[in-house]
Amino acid sequence: MIENSGAISATFIAYLAMMLSIGVVAYRRTKSSADYFLGGRSLGPWPTALSAGASDMSGWLLLGLPGAAFASGLSASWIAIGLLVGTWLNWLLTAKRLRTYSIVADNALTLPEYLSRRFNDNSKAIQLISAFFILLFFLFYTSSGLVAGGKLFETVFGLNYTTAVVVGTVCVVSYTLFGGFLAVSWTDLIQGLLMAAALLLVPIAATMINDFNLVADVNATNPALMNLFTDVEGTPLSVMATISLLAWGLGYFGQPHILARFKAIRCNAELPTARRIAVIWTGLSMLGAMAVGLVGILYVNAHHGGALKDGETIFMLLVNAVFHPVIAGILLAAILAAIMSTADSQLLVSSSALAEDFYKQVIRPQASTKEVVMVGRIGVIVIAVIACVLALTPDNTVLGLVSYAWAGFGAAFGPAVLLSVFWKDMTRNGALAGIVVGGATVVIWPTLRGAEASIFDLYEIVPGFVLATAAIIGVSKLGKPSEETTKQFAAFEQALVDLD
Repeated sequence: MIENSGAISATFIAYLAMMLSIGVVAYRRTKSSADYFLGGRSLGPWPTALSAGASDMSGWLLLGLPGAAFASGLSASWIAIGLLVGTWLNWLLTAKRLRTYSIVADNALTLPEYLSRRFNDNSKAIQLISAFFILLFFLFYTSSGLVAGGKLFETVFGLNYTTAVVVGTVCVVSYTLFGGFLAVSWTDLIQGLLMAAALLLVPIAATMINDFNLVADVNATNPALMNLFTDVEGTPLSVMATISLLAWGLGYFGQPHILARFKAIRCNAELPTARRIAVIWTGLSMLGAMAVGLVGILYVNAHHGGALKDGETIFMLLVNAVFHPVIAGILLAAILAAIMSTADSQLLVSSSALAEDFYKQVIRPQASTKEVVMVGRIGVIVIAVIACVLALTPDNTVLGLVSYAWAGFGAAFGPAVLLSVFWKDMTRNGALAGIVVGGATVVIWPTLRGAEASIFDLYEIVPGFVLATAAIIGVSKLGKPSEETTKQFAAFEQALVDLD
């Protein structure tokens, strides 16, 4: 438990009150399902970019990545490099085309709805299977945020882990439930700025106060920690290990909560500005996260005998050690910001899949807008409760849960989304095959790993992405798109010009 004080508690309460007040304001502006799930496509470049970044990185950025750097040194940078490149490519290749096509496809709000309308799938098979994978993988993804919240409240306040997870769940659900997409996006803007500032400030302050020479001192501790190409024991990283770390970048093309931000910006002309903001924010934040882990190595060696029970708490340890309680409370609230900014987005996308893609399509096609929004809000509660139950095992790691869900979305939807906005000859059956093969590969691949090193040690997003792409191309080549699909693609290409 970190040494607590009334100042830290007061900061947390003030922060939560501010986030909830934003949720209330957004609630008053939410009139339709388009408002609730996409904010009425009204976001500017700053909230779009920082909402995409903050909802992307989650507690992983302040716990998982610093923990990886603390355990593995500079070799953990391969994950950061892959993610930075993936961020840039996703904005460059996907953002404009997906936003435009979602409008052409009868203003599709959700990713399953977009894919279904893109291929005129009257059977709704694409929409239903896509919604199934979204609900499956988001349970694990949301659980990772609640695990991070449990570690935060447990470490800072000494709460019982179970109680800490429940408290964090209630916080996230409260303003997601009422405000919807606008509340999520507006709070993400604040939380994204807070996360980046905290990650840059903490290692600088810790180095100055403790008089660390980062490179020299870490080298003296273990030279392998300052080498990109070796693990913590000095063993050269294998090609498979390096590819697995870099492959995290592939996941961006299929993350529903990130892709939703592309569809929500108010015009295509503002996408380049948003892209630059997003890439700069991502680069600075991950640089700070790596520095937190490396400085943490020196701090733990100097003050804790080189031992730390849970490396993913290193950010919290440094904050408490070097800052006044008031400042510490603000910086620790950055962790809560990261957790809330992602968990709320995940809950919102999951509830939209439940409401728009299951309830409205299968149970009550005649459901009113008000009814769909209400089902979405009920879905937030149900999904949060299930994710909370999954998070109650304290041995779960944030990085482990995120890596599985990230791979699932990247493989199931990444190839389908990318090819759908670039390849006019892609067919409905090809899309369906790619989604099923990609999602199934991620589920099956880890079960094939054994004690001996093998190809199955490769991060599952790689085979999932490759096999899904092959399935889409192979099955599409066996048929041809419908006349309606071909006409729609031509309308999309014209809209790319008209909406600029």
